[in-house]
Amino acid sequence: MSLPEVPSLDLIRERLPAIFPEGIEHRSYAIREVAARVVYTMFYVGAVEGGDAWLRPSQVTDMSFHQSELLDEESRHAWIKKSLSSQKERDPAAWYANNSREQVRDETIRAALAPMGAVIERRGLAPTSSKPRYALAADFAGLFDSALSGDELLKKILSWQSKHLSKGALARVHLVRHGVAAAADAVSVTFPGQKEIRSLKPGPSSVIAKAVIEVFAPKFLKQPAVLWISESGNKVVARDDALMRALGLKIDPSKMLPDIILVDLAPGSAGSVDLLVVFVEVVASDGPITHERKVALMSLALDAGFSEKSLAFLTAYQDRGASVFRKGVSELAWGSYAWCASEPDHLIEFRDGEPLKLADRGA
Repeated sequence: MSLPEVPSLDLIRERLPAIFPEGIEHRSYAIREVAARVVYTMFYVGAVEGGDAWLRPSQVTDMSFHQSELLDEESRHAWIKKSLSSQKERDPAAWYANNSREQVRDETIRAALAPMGAVIERRGLAPTSSKPRYALAADFAGLFDSALSGDELLKKILSWQSKHLSKGALARVHLVRHGVAAAADAVSVTFPGQKEIRSLKPGPSSVIAKAVIEVFAPKFLKQPAVLWISESGNKVVARDDALMRALGLKIDPSKMLPDIILVDLAPGSAGSVDLLVVFVEVVASDGPITHERKVALMSLALDAGFSEKSLAFLTAYQDRGASVFRKGVSELAWGSYAWCASEPDHLIEFRDGEPLKLADRGA
């Protein structure tokens, strides 16, 4: 059996982030070093759709840099046979420990590459079979052709993405890309139900703040209004003093206020509450609504004349696939919400208090 050409690890590392752009679910699994080595090993053993070779996850963990550099057919065939043998001796310099196959099989292949059509699975094998079962999809493997570059490579990547990524995933990618592009320019924000436009300084926080005001507010509030916007280094960007006076609210700008304060003026917005006030922290790098932050904001709110039942707390992110979300999600306060601009129709609730029976969901 003739084996395919093996692209360099550096080329694979370079192209994976372009093939799987920001906004893709489980992107971190698809672009990390383990993923690059999975793709490399599949090429090395000839596990590409259309052939008769398949990969076993243990072959990735057993591979070493020394072996990976032996690219002649004889060396590759000999290693393939050895790597599938039950009598093999592992190379002391193997890439991964023998018990670390889960990150190869479960995270990289099953959670990331296979669902997006980058990897196919051999048919007819029992789930418990130890036979090799994975291979690169032919069109995905074609993206690592070293002869491709520039516009030709981009065209092939975009074609592959349009074929294999869902409409929802592509929309999410578009929103993330738009946010990154917009972050370089001053950000204009139009208040809900108003003609007033405010300008925020360039940066990712401003892009998220714009999404909160222009997208989140009209989507999740009945009659939204903006009471307050602040940004780092500029305590007050906008405040509606007339509305605050009409509502009988007293907000002290010297206090540690959140990035945005929204209010829902519609009667019955929160059950029996006629007024709902939403404290929003915008997180591009740090600063979510933790338990301590929620307690502090609640104290400020009570002093300003709010009732506890009329309060809601929201942490806003650009995308839940971003490292800042993954790093901070465990710190978010119970009884608060999280929202991502890249998936604007979805709201994450950190439910507190009386447990919800799954059978009653949606009731």
